[in-house]
Amino acid sequence: MKIDRRQFLLASSAGPLIRPAPQEEVIVVDPRPAFPLSPFLYMQFLEPLGATDGSVEAAWDHWNQRWRRDFLEAVGRLRPTMIRWGGIFVDFYRWQEAVGPREQRKPVLNLQWGGIESNQVGTAEFVELARTVAAEPLICVNFESDGRARFRTALGGSRTAGSEEAAAWVAYCNQADNPLRHSHGLREPLRVSYWQIGNETSYVADGFDAHTAARKTLEFARAMRQVDPHIQLIGWADEDFAARRAGRAAINWAQVMLDVAGEQLNFLAFHHMYNPDDPQRPALAHGEFRKDQDRAWAVLMEAWRPHEAKIQRIRESLGSARFPLALTECHYSIPGKNRGDVLSTWAAGVSYARLLHVHERHGDLLKIATAADFCGTRWQVVAVMIPTPGGRSYLMPVGQVMRLYREHTGEQAAAVLGASSDLDVTASVSPGKVYLHVANTRKDRAVKARIEVQNHRISGGTVYEISAPPFLEIDEVNASVLEPVTKTFQRDGLWTFPPASVTAIELLTHPAGAS
Repeated sequence: MKIDRRQFLLASSAGPLIRPAPQEEVIVVDPRPAFPLSPFLYMQFLEPLGATDGSVEAAWDHWNQRWRRDFLEAVGRLRPTMIRWGGIFVDFYRWQEAVGPREQRKPVLNLQWGGIESNQVGTAEFVELARTVAAEPLICVNFESDGRARFRTALGGSRTAGSEEAAAWVAYCNQADNPLRHSHGLREPLRVSYWQIGNETSYVADGFDAHTAARKTLEFARAMRQVDPHIQLIGWADEDFAARRAGRAAINWAQVMLDVAGEQLNFLAFHHMYNPDDPQRPALAHGEFRKDQDRAWAVLMEAWRPHEAKIQRIRESLGSARFPLALTECHYSIPGKNRGDVLSTWAAGVSYARLLHVHERHGDLLKIATAADFCGTRWQVVAVMIPTPGGRSYLMPVGQVMRLYREHTGEQAAAVLGASSDLDVTASVSPGKVYLHVANTRKDRAVKARIEVQNHRISGGTVYEISAPPFLEIDEVNASVLEPVTKTFQRDGLWTFPPASVTAIELLTHPAGAS
């Protein structure tokens, strides 16, 4: 009997597992639309990371002056809905150094991550990438270096830029008759609608305080909107970590930002990069997960809780305001070899699915969100890993889950009224369809469930399933093991979710009284 490569990898990694017979649970969905789900819950975050993780430089084919084809193929499968250019890199980024003729572009020191950025990837190349994969580009501007003094006196001169430079960037992208863009051979506007002002401004002691940040955000917003009144602007409103570290009373950044600049903003941004592990007795870091898989699995399955708590705190900081939120950076930050090699395991994929479920449940206010950095060569928090100097780019477990959910999600959130304690389930709906996202949090037992849709009958459906041994580690050779398997949903409403699986289900439904 012939065994294909996928079956061999799964079997050889599984070990002698004992799989008890599944018990039947019940999942009940209320198909009434609860609130719209934004397509931008599946965005990606792209920042040049220099010597730390050669992200942008590694993705660019310098010989042929284009994006690497294997990288484009991987991103084409991921197909993020939005890609953000920014991060702390923009605190010293001068956008005009990375536009125009390539031979005239000025390489710059990466003052945060080390190394040199060639600037061969600039505004036009970034927007081209986004358009190639049908993603909306989001640009984070240099916000006077977020007030960080060290970039005002950096090697090579000041790297700080004000509202005038931000407005000129909007004009370069969006004005039909922009002379600088025309001189670069770009006749059509780049049409960048989404812009972020400020990045982690509340995190560093020598940055702006909340009131200064809000006042300057208003200044930037007015200057940028004067160029294009239709752009969507994101202001910074995360927790006041700098004050807490200094032992000062924390300021409610969200309230200050709303009071001063809220009328000019469309979203408020926050970030969450965190270690869910116990630092005194780590189960994940430094390869500890290979020694005690049961404990590592338990930590990963509970890692959604601090993430839920962070989003809830941000919501509460809004007071009575129901203002749209943008989680423009998010991932686990686990110490160890290359920032947490456990994140290459399928167990991390299941854990990340639970984070995405949290995003869906908060989708009434959370309108932009990610669960990974975008691409890189070392850090395992990325969605796309780029082998260097050669090889083929591939999706990490978090990328596979984000792809699965992005492809199979309804337009409106729906309530799940009943579910197993072992199954983490969210639901959404579009006309005539119900969508389920299901993570089986048991690594050693399948869970059988009866799926019901209130006042509707299920006439059929399709199941898209990723299932693998929990601590199978993904690399360039075996990444295809995590490709979703397509199955037909049984009309009796019963489905068995394999151990350690992530599943998306599309159900065709009709009102119970319909013929």
